[in-house]
Amino acid sequence: MRIGILIGRIGGVDGVALETEKWIKVFRKMGHEVFTLSGQFEERKLDPNFESLVPEMSFFSPEGFWGQKKAFHFPDNNLPELLEHIHFYADLIGDKIVNWAREKKIEVLVSENASALPAHLEMGLGIKKAISILGIPTITHDHDFYWERGDRYLSPYPEVNKIVADNFPLRLPNVFHAVINTYGKDTLIERFNRDSIVVPNVMNFDLPFGEVNDTNINLKRNIGLQKEDYILAQVTRIVRRKGIETAIRLIHMLEDSRAKLVITGNHSDDEGNMYYNELIDLIHELKLEGQVMFSSHIIKNNRRQIEGSKAYSLSDAYAHAKASTYFSTYEGFGNAFIESVLGKCPIFVNNYKPVYWPDIGSKGFKTVMLENNEITNQALTEMKEIIHNEKLNREIGEYNYELGKKYFSFSTLEEKLTELLDIAKRYKQ
Repeated sequence: MRIGILIGRIGGVDGVALETEKWIKVFRKMGHEVFTLSGQFEERKLDPNFESLVPEMSFFSPEGFWGQKKAFHFPDNNLPELLEHIHFYADLIGDKIVNWAREKKIEVLVSENASALPAHLEMGLGIKKAISILGIPTITHDHDFYWERGDRYLSPYPEVNKIVADNFPLRLPNVFHAVINTYGKDTLIERFNRDSIVVPNVMNFDLPFGEVNDTNINLKRNIGLQKEDYILAQVTRIVRRKGIETAIRLIHMLEDSRAKLVITGNHSDDEGNMYYNELIDLIHELKLEGQVMFSSHIIKNNRRQIEGSKAYSLSDAYAHAKASTYFSTYEGFGNAFIESVLGKCPIFVNNYKPVYWPDIGSKGFKTVMLENNEITNQALTEMKEIIHNEKLNREIGEYNYELGKKYFSFSTLEEKLTELLDIAKRYKQ
């Protein structure tokens, strides 16, 4: 089949973009032709045969950014101008999608979160218009919904709130939903009586990951650690819901100067740096200046040379970690958990809502799990045992890896995509 992907941006480290790349790889492995229409291609050149750019679809385009600002962040009491802007660019984007889909002879469309979360109103409405005109089956890959974001998508304008409520998530006869967790599936049934397929986030278990090799063997030395030091890896962005303060408190509670928390995220992800500054204050308060390291300058999403200096990948970080800390309070899924499993790295995790236990933990992974980020004496004892007992550490890593391969591999994704395409094929206009 000829499959068309619609997405605001692709190629970077955004979770939606990363999962989309995996869908594209598996679709192609299944023998399908895949074409991508995006507002932004990050860190790579376009392949003109299969990739097309519509700048207005970018979240950072003047069109999309202005619409978000006036609809949700900084309204200026000029509602007619805002509505005119939204509908003008929705029509423009919709027409471009229609022309592209007809040129590429697209048989099935996939909308990547753009029809679930109103992060780009014009794109979401444009996709709806295009789908209505084209009439072809469409899979909406729904990562998260506006009601999960508190007041982020609450507008002072009733008219904008009605646009959001009527169009996100998109509900048309030729639209079929893929959600990333059981909570999303249950919510679509309860709110809209819409069925969906749960497609978990996955990793490629057929490629080496988290292994010590000649390229990364000196990682500890090159990030300023001593041979006897050991790493707990916080491989997440620096945003409040990641619960990084709990990982910092854990380092303090270990009472071991050899324990080092290595945080790979960049503080630029934290809007206004408020949370980052709180973390710095906590590090100072607990006198952990030499034990907590912010390493985004040297550990990147992908290993590469930067201005002649050495950079490491996330895989390299997992290779040298005794365990990973993942004390999130909320996640739509939790890629860092599956990355840890793939890297055979034991995990200290908070029972984050609404996903961890229903969709991941209940499958039998061996972890040290906290409730409400409370590090009990028992949890601390278990963590110390996993850190210092090398045999137990390896056994847990191997056990979790095999379980992850069963539930969260590309094979699982292929099964789910086959099911979705079979449903789409049965659709008759």
